Amino acid sequence: MSTVDDPTFAPPLDGIDERSAAEPTGRIARPWRGNPDDPRWVRPSLLALLLGTGLLYLWDLGSSGWANAFYSAAAQAGSESWTAFLFGSSDAANLITVDKPPASLWPMALSVKLFGLSSWSILVPQALMGVASVGILYLAVRRVSGAAAGLVAGTVLALTPVAVLMFRFNNPDALLVLLLVAAAYTTIRATEKASMRWLVWTGVLVGFAFLTKSLQAFLPLPAFALVYLYAAPTTLGRRIRDLLVAGAAMIVAGGWWVALVELWPADSRPYIGGSQTNSAWELIMGYNGLGRITGDEVGSVTGGGAAIGGNAGGMWGETGIGRLFSSSYGGQIAWLIPAAIVLAIAVLVLRGRAPRTDPVRASVILWTGWLAITGAVISFAAGIIHEYYTVALAPAIGALVGIGVVELWRQRERAAARITLAVTVAGSAVWASVLLARSADFLPALRWVVLVGGTLAALAILLADRLSRRAALGVVGAGLVLALAAPTAYALQTASEPHTGSLPSAGPAVSGGRGLGPGGGQMPGGPGGPGAQGFPGAQGFPGTLPGGGTGALPGGGVGGPGGGMGGLLDAATPTAELQALLLQDADSYTWVAAAVGAQTAAGYQLATGYPVMSLGGFNGSDPWPTLAAFQEYVASGQVHWFIGGGGFGPQSGGASTTGEISAWVEQSFSAQTVGGVTVYDLTAPLSGTTSTTA
Repeated sequence: MSTVDDPTFAPPLDGIDERSAAEPTGRIARPWRGNPDDPRWVRPSLLALLLGTGLLYLWDLGSSGWANAFYSAAAQAGSESWTAFLFGSSDAANLITVDKPPASLWPMALSVKLFGLSSWSILVPQALMGVASVGILYLAVRRVSGAAAGLVAGTVLALTPVAVLMFRFNNPDALLVLLLVAAAYTTIRATEKASMRWLVWTGVLVGFAFLTKSLQAFLPLPAFALVYLYAAPTTLGRRIRDLLVAGAAMIVAGGWWVALVELWPADSRPYIGGSQTNSAWELIMGYNGLGRITGDEVGSVTGGGAAIGGNAGGMWGETGIGRLFSSSYGGQIAWLIPAAIVLAIAVLVLRGRAPRTDPVRASVILWTGWLAITGAVISFAAGIIHEYYTVALAPAIGALVGIGVVELWRQRERAAARITLAVTVAGSAVWASVLLARSADFLPALRWVVLVGGTLAALAILLADRLSRRAALGVVGAGLVLALAAPTAYALQTASEPHTGSLPSAGPAVSGGRGLGPGGGQMPGGPGGPGAQGFPGAQGFPGTLPGGGTGALPGGGVGGPGGGMGGLLDAATPTAELQALLLQDADSYTWVAAAVGAQTAAGYQLATGYPVMSLGGFNGSDPWPTLAAFQEYVASGQVHWFIGGGGFGPQSGGASTTGEISAWVEQSFSAQTVGGVTVYDLTAPLSGTTSTTA
């Protein structure tokens, strides 16, 4: 059946109804130059979106300092050593890697190599990835529903609070989102004309996303494959063949690094951080893979299923479909999730009689699959899970809202379409008021503006068929503005504050949150204030630390003698006096110091510019270096100072080597306190001891 005969297809009514830059026009459409047949408003609107996104993501970016010092130190190391660059080492002397594959470190390391080490050289690449993600999402949505839908989708992504957070931060999520949005675009291009070339690019992009954040990159993959298998305009046999070829491309693009690590002699490369057996495969499948779902993560801070402080869901919060709408997660991502679901269902129903190859329906299936699978995994994961992981949902939400609003607008002569749009706007306003109420002191008037304004806009949409085209467009536009008002306020608040540490959070303080704020988890009680669930070791955490420690961060871990700086979640800057001490004869040593835990080590490394040995990796629970190996490093004069404190020691079955090293240092070398930190000179053993015996 042709689309002309399909009653669900409305004829174009105005510029908003222009469906796709891919439709034949007699002239070539180039994404970077725009479609020659675009209305005049398209190009300046797109330019405004991209410039506005860039301004939002780059404004006062340097205020966050090193952001996550763990990754900043690794980027510094990669800029100084190609071996560290290749493997993702925490320091340029290549003792141990970060607990992720290294792809996200490569842009930062190259930037540092080109422009020198600074907050801006670390964070600007992330911001530019955000602008690129918005632009590519625009292109992907525009191809099936037109420029207006693309602009709405890009705007939703740009203003999602957790997206603002992560594109101004240096965790791997920025590159992950960029690569997956690009993979969605190439999948849509491949599905249009059954193009194996475009589908192979999908495989390559997902493969590199795998090298960015392991198995999380595969969450949208079933949706990509399903869309091509179902909607590509060719025979089933060819569709299957193309998917197999693209799968092979993905394995090559993502598997070469894993194969390289596994085949490389272990004694001539850094230890693979986050693993207990020096194996990239174990890291990817265990600690960073299936363990995140099951909670069985050897060496983790604590198991996912253990009840903590009366919370039956464990320290990572209760699992279930309500997690995304909870106090900790809701303000990060959930503003338009209900709207995206309603609009996706509505479009699928409206296009139920369309041909199998219908690009709009195929696109909605792709984005709905992405949202459903990724959302389900985050909701039910029993292992380590953080609120900022939800940034992976933002592109799918933006795409579904953009496509849904425009497709229903085109059907506005139908009562069902108007009612659905009205319900979506009203429901979004009500849900936004609920989320805003969790931050009672944040712009209290905004809650009522959104609630009342959204309700009035919804009532006006019901009458859109009786209004002029311009008036109806204004009503729908007002509804969109009101639906985005609350997340925009959260986004602006997020951009106005610095964020550091391992566990940043978007938006203002929220009642009942998990205790993780802009400072990376060091706020007493967290953003939720009294009664919020704190992080282990943070002030206000109920009970003792995992592993038996009771001290509070910073320096309160069980990884060694007290008096350390920083901790599991954050790194601090040493005093000038301590920096001067560490820099004494620094060129004579491979590592100027050793510290338990990668965050603690990172603070010293970034401050001094010299490698600092990260004992036990991120958690201090990796079995490297062993006591014997560390003693050999000390005996050969490769390490000058040992920094007391830091890390959490052995966790969830992790190794206890850092505790053994700390005990040996305490017994073998004299302590001194400099700048409030306890340090040990490893070149000056106590009388009666040697540098290799306790």
